[in-house]
Amino acid sequence: MILQERLQLAFQQLGWVRVPDVLHQHAEEASKQNISYLEFLDKLLQEEILAKNDRYIRTRTRLARLPYHKTLSQFEFSFQPSIDERRIRDFATLQFIEHQENIVLLGPPGVGKTHLAVALAMEAISKRYSVYFITAHDLVQSLQEAHRTNTIRRKLSLFTKPDLLIIDEIGYRKMDETAAHFFFQIIAERYEKGSIILTSNKSFGTWGEIFGDSVLATAILDRLLHHSSTVNIKGESYRIKEKKKAGFFRAEIPEEKGQTPD
Repeated sequence: MILQERLQLAFQQLGWVRVPDVLHQHAEEASKQNISYLEFLDKLLQEEILAKNDRYIRTRTRLARLPYHKTLSQFEFSFQPSIDERRIRDFATLQFIEHQENIVLLGPPGVGKTHLAVALAMEAISKRYSVYFITAHDLVQSLQEAHRTNTIRRKLSLFTKPDLLIIDEIGYRKMDETAAHFFFQIIAERYEKGSIILTSNKSFGTWGEIFGDSVLATAILDRLLHHSSTVNIKGESYRIKEKKKAGFFRAEIPEEKGQTPD
């Protein structure tokens, strides 16, 4: 009993949470299979390392504020033939983060831009990179509120510190002058220091309308695209596809008797 109490105290002081749960099981296994002391210790340590890594991933995923959890294995590349799967798989090696490069995903709503961004974010988290996800709409509101309450420097640091920043859905709303100015600051401060994944339903030629200033839009694009890869996705919306499967879209009824739909 004294030995068990000493072990439990040691586990608490070391911050071990998995070993106390599996110690008895591994001790019995070691006794039955004549496992060496070093192998027994190695098994315990590996259990604890795996548990700590799992907790780390869960915490980092929560802090990243991802809208959902999806992986590249869940992406239907066959449905979007305009996407070069090998190129996306290359992004998943995370060399773009190592080199402080950006990825811009362009395309109409529903083609999988956010799914790809989230999948790459989860890959980054699994490799212990810090990640933060935010929609352009929430980013604008956050910047405006921080400017109003004189906390803008603290708020900007939230967007400039992570190894990977994901800004989703650029183009769904126009930015006012203040928000556009601080957006430029985020891009400028991350330039050649941290990676960005940005998704948009607007071509670069219309970004002057988004930021309300073509000169500012050019300055943003100049820094964003200098070290970047752009993926143009052309295809049907996944959501429309699912609605079609569910029968929400019906074929037109032929006007003439005996006529069949195409």
